[in-house]
Amino acid sequence: MRSNRISDIEDYVLKNKTVSLDTLCEVFNVSKNTIRRDINELTEKGTIKKVYGGVSIKEIKEEATVVPFDERNIRNISLKSSIGERCADYIVDGDIIFLDSGTTTLTIVDYLRNKNNVTIITNNLEVIIKALNYPNLNVITLPGNLIRKTISFVGVDTISVLSKYNITKSFMASTGISIQCGITNSHPLESEVKKLAMEKGIEVFLLVDSSKFDNSSLITYGQLKDIDYLITDRKPAKKYLEFCLSHNVQLVTCDE
Repeated sequence: MRSNRISDIEDYVLKNKTVSLDTLCEVFNVSKNTIRRDINELTEKGTIKKVYGGVSIKEIKEEATVVPFDERNIRNISLKSSIGERCADYIVDGDIIFLDSGTTTLTIVDYLRNKNNVTIITNNLEVIIKALNYPNLNVITLPGNLIRKTISFVGVDTISVLSKYNITKSFMASTGISIQCGITNSHPLESEVKKLAMEKGIEVFLLVDSSKFDNSSLITYGQLKDIDYLITDRKPAKKYLEFCLSHNVQLVTCDE
């Protein structure tokens, strides 16, 4: 019951931005000592902060730097590979897919070895290089200037070329996701490519490992309600289960 109350308190604060302790006591019918204990747990989680006489949403700080692709690629390797394998189950012969620039989406390529006539559209150099190993895959590369830290091509031409293609399935990556801020990314120009790829995909798959939940980055490029599939390594918090159910988003976990 306490865990449910804490989750409800978090949702209430996120909705109302700033709330007094007295209001929380009244709404949730508990003492100030109980509210203070619950608030301490939420502040440790990092979603809200204490202010004089109450609590408020914690401000999202802009990331000073983008973590290099190679450094991200060695984090949670087995989890990302499991997600990539699960995604490949949804890809059928003849699909035209967009593979977003991300270390999790990169893992999909190795699981397409037995697919026929699959076309990959991407702006990520690592995806292009990995796909060279599989002659059964058609690859369309998007133009642009190379961003070395993300190993992706981005620019005005990237958007222009991508807008011309039809895409059956878009497989998207994210620096962090939350119900409040949606699907976020650190790089402004990359975010524009991601946004268009979501719009062009007939079906949209969001690939995130469990470390990405309740984290937010500089720019929101999409909303969780606008995806069709949320694919992750294990079952997320209750609020995400309820969100997916109420917004007709299919939640797929690799531990099932």
